[in-house]
Amino acid sequence: MNDRRNATLIVVLVLTLWLLGVKTLLAILVSYRDYFPPDFTSDFLWGREPAFRGIYREAFYLHILSGPVALLLGSILISRSVRSRFPRLHRSLGRVQIAVILLGVAPSGLWMAGFAESGLVAGYGFGFLAVATGCCAAMGWRAAIARRFDDHRRWMTRCFILLCSALTLRWIGGLGTIFGVESPWAYPLAAWASWLIPLLGWELLVHCRNRRFERPVHTTI
Repeated sequence: MNDRRNATLIVVLVLTLWLLGVKTLLAILVSYRDYFPPDFTSDFLWGREPAFRGIYREAFYLHILSGPVALLLGSILISRSVRSRFPRLHRSLGRVQIAVILLGVAPSGLWMAGFAESGLVAGYGFGFLAVATGCCAAMGWRAAIARRFDDHRRWMTRCFILLCSALTLRWIGGLGTIFGVESPWAYPLAAWASWLIPLLGWELLVHCRNRRFERPVHTTI
């Protein structure tokens, strides 16, 4: 009974997070109307007009176009049922996602991190996020090529968690607005917390699960 109840709670939690993620992603896509053409009175572009030229402009548009694609592909690829029922589709979409991350999301995010409006702390947070995302994608690709599929799944799960930081960052911002947090350190801390906390939480969960399965079973005669 307890196992069934726990399984039901997990399904409800996953479904809730999925719906919240879809809602947040749609809100992000709706905000794109402020970027075509760029509206420098909008929230994100406020005060960025001096930097919004040259390579930064190209990196910005590459990032906002490649990010949702990588996130949507990741939400499909992480599905166990899709992976088992449609392996060829999984491989094809996986190649596309790796290319989008390594050629779009990671390099554009790294470049933009150097122009973070909230200062060096936020810039380093987004910079390390971009590097970590690219590294996880590359390691996942190498593991798949070597047919080390358990390693591949672990690396790509990490990659998906890092991609979801775009959603987590907005959830943190929403909570800050609700609770009236106006500290100048709020956004720089969120730049790190949006990916470090979910990633460390997942690593801890996997570690605890592995230890439970590795615990020796004592039998009595």
